[in-house]
Amino acid sequence: MYESGAFVAAHVEPTTDKQVQPNGVDLTLAGIDRQVEPGHIGTDGKQIGERESVAADDGTFRLAPGHYIARYAETVRIPDGHVGFVSPRSSLMRNSCMLNTAVWDAGYEGKGEGLLQVGHELVVDRGARIAQFVLATADHEETYDGSYQRERL
Repeated sequence: MYESGAFVAAHVEPTTDKQVQPNGVDLTLAGIDRQVEPGHIGTDGKQIGERESVAADDGTFRLAPGHYIARYAETVRIPDGHVGFVSPRSSLMRNSCMLNTAVWDAGYEGKGEGLLQVGHELVVDRGARIAQFVLATADHEETYDGSYQRERL
């Protein structure tokens, strides 16, 4: 079962009333990176490819079609008995863009990120609401203690 937006808001900070939705909380854009070197995902570990920040003119990003890493501004904490999911806000889809993310396990804490696919030129402001974060109840044996724990905190 998915939790209410008010419940989710208690696990996201900072939030404003405008970000709290009936079933989740909108996440805002902190910054955008572009991967410039290859990464590696092996059987015994991983290496994230080198990235560079995309410059913003007066807080506005002007993005050509391509793939970017969108960094969220809010700190998210996944409580026991829950799993987190992030979906794009419909305004991204309606502008030929998509945001891909991964499952956020119970116990995760950090400022996450998502893969922003831009299909047509896009102008987006820092602080714009680009994603919606939801929590669902879930059984689990352990809590997250991986390499992304406390990322960007």
